[in-house]
Amino acid sequence: MERSPVAVVIVTYQSEQVIAGCLDSLPGGVRVIVVDNASTDGTVAAATRPGVEILRSPVNGGYAAGVNLGIKAAEGHDVLVLNADIRLHPGAVESLRAADKPIVAPRLVDENGALSHSLRRKPSVLGAFAEAVIGGRRAGALGLGETVTDDKAYQGAHAADWATGCAWLVKRETIEKHGLLDERYFLYSEETEYMLRAGGVWFEPRAVVTHIGGEVSTNARLWSMLTANKVRLHRELHGRFAAFLLWLAMIVNEGLRARSPKHRAALRGLFGMRRWPEEVASEGPSYLCFSAQDWWYHNRAHSDFQLLRRVARHRKVLLVNSIGLRMPSPGRSTQFLRRILRKAKSVAMLVRQPIPETPNFYVMTPAPLPFYGKPWLRKLNSVLVRTQVRAVCFFLRMGTPVVVATIPTAWDVVKPMRHKGLVFNRSDRHSAFPEADQGTIAALEDQLLSNSDTVLYVSRALQEEESALTGNRAHFLDHGVDVDHFTRRAELPADIASIPGPRIGFFGSLDDYLVDFDLVEKVAREFPEASVVLIGDATCSMERYAGYPNVHWLDFRSYEQIPGYGSAFDVALMPWLDNDWIKHANPIKMKEYLALGLAVVSTDFPEVERYSDVIRIASGEADFIDQVRLTLKDGGLKTPAERRAAVLTASWDSRARELMQIAEDR
Repeated sequence: MERSPVAVVIVTYQSEQVIAGCLDSLPGGVRVIVVDNASTDGTVAAATRPGVEILRSPVNGGYAAGVNLGIKAAEGHDVLVLNADIRLHPGAVESLRAADKPIVAPRLVDENGALSHSLRRKPSVLGAFAEAVIGGRRAGALGLGETVTDDKAYQGAHAADWATGCAWLVKRETIEKHGLLDERYFLYSEETEYMLRAGGVWFEPRAVVTHIGGEVSTNARLWSMLTANKVRLHRELHGRFAAFLLWLAMIVNEGLRARSPKHRAALRGLFGMRRWPEEVASEGPSYLCFSAQDWWYHNRAHSDFQLLRRVARHRKVLLVNSIGLRMPSPGRSTQFLRRILRKAKSVAMLVRQPIPETPNFYVMTPAPLPFYGKPWLRKLNSVLVRTQVRAVCFFLRMGTPVVVATIPTAWDVVKPMRHKGLVFNRSDRHSAFPEADQGTIAALEDQLLSNSDTVLYVSRALQEEESALTGNRAHFLDHGVDVDHFTRRAELPADIASIPGPRIGFFGSLDDYLVDFDLVEKVAREFPEASVVLIGDATCSMERYAGYPNVHWLDFRSYEQIPGYGSAFDVALMPWLDNDWIKHANPIKMKEYLALGLAVVSTDFPEVERYSDVIRIASGEADFIDQVRLTLKDGGLKTPAERRAAVLTASWDSRARELMQIAEDR
């Protein structure tokens, strides 16, 4: 099979002094992508030359985030990842490619041509204590330390556990299999985690590169981050107790060398380390988001909330709660009075900052008149909502914002507003919503699709269907998941712990236009020995399950509680209806289930096919029952750890940075 072409991805940050030399050393015939992490010096100007693609990240999301942006831009290519202070020797790329291994690392030399010990062993507590007591070089010579210090190991090609990540070639097939780098580390240990995840590296000494480097050995802040990230990596690979032991080894190492400022900084960092490093703040436009949900009563797992609350770590954000698709009416809308009352309560909340640790995130609910069937009422409603939003933007000093519209009825409001960019977050086909005035909503969707600067899709099927209208303004932005939040809990909530197992579960909104309640009832009937647990706010009557003693509807549970409840499931269900809405859906719960390591059985729809190696997909009712039965017996496809690994790099922080990069077009 023909080999993928190669692309060079170089991540820069304040790299004005070194990037030109790196670019000069590259051979012809390779694609070159420079990803700049919001440098404030002359890096971008120094890298601007014919044949070099420059991606400017609006924030410094870290080294892994930069590499991931480059990998995504280099779709279909093998990727040679380089630091900006690397200089390739002649023939290096050809030698790396000729090795034809999943990940290949070259021979590193310093500016004087002396060998740099770049090969590493798997991190271990014993190795860390050995390095602390007798030093890294002696520990390495004894085969205990992490660094391979025997010069003979650098003379021939061979497999290694991992290698310094300043230069390494990863095949496209490896990227497709193992995904992207874990961005939570920000800087250091991200390459360690990826190489170990992929099964190690191949060392190719015929490929030689010069690494200027050396900053980490003299920069106290960088040394502190490197040390703390070793502990974080050990925690992720081996659990908290093993991480505590490694932390002790690091304390001993840095304490014995505390005369040096960098080791004193590392000690302070180890004693005060956060769960994950924080990102570096930067300047940019504010964001005004017209959400399809309401912060005060909808599940806060929705993508609008997840994305914009993370954008608010870097930018001022005003989230406008849903202005609706229709006015609820008796006989047509479920729970008519409840909907009216909860919206009134939401309006009464005025403007608030609901997340104390994110003070730049504001939420408001305008008082709408959601009558979209008559043009004059639509006009009146748009003026009313726009006046309220403009007033809040003025008092918050929002300036000219980037406008993100997730709900099509926002078009009438935003059409005359000044903005730095209009983004249509096409998370669903809202005109397929059963209670909406579908003709009117479809027309509003078309207006947004035609007039937005950018259209973001979470459904590849919907993106393809509308490609003739959106062209190169369309971008796929997959949903994310909070992998730290959705971690399996050992202690279960009392109410679900009291329900006998095995438990077949579902959490999320129980909407009659999404969930196949007939199929859920059939599951309850076919598995009387199991408990069917339904967790979520129901928009329809649940009386149909009153005759099934094994069905337990626990109603709404908060986002904070959901991981504890999901941890109790033996089988997690996605029992969707076969309709136009689901065809263009990308349920966030799919990734949340996987992050919890759950065994999942789903009905078939386009986006679930991306996870067919870890989710059982049923072709009909009978097959769905068979797949549940099989999963109860064998525990599901792959292991819980492998299911979690499938979404490990799908963070909301990464998605938010992608949104900002696309919206700000830098």
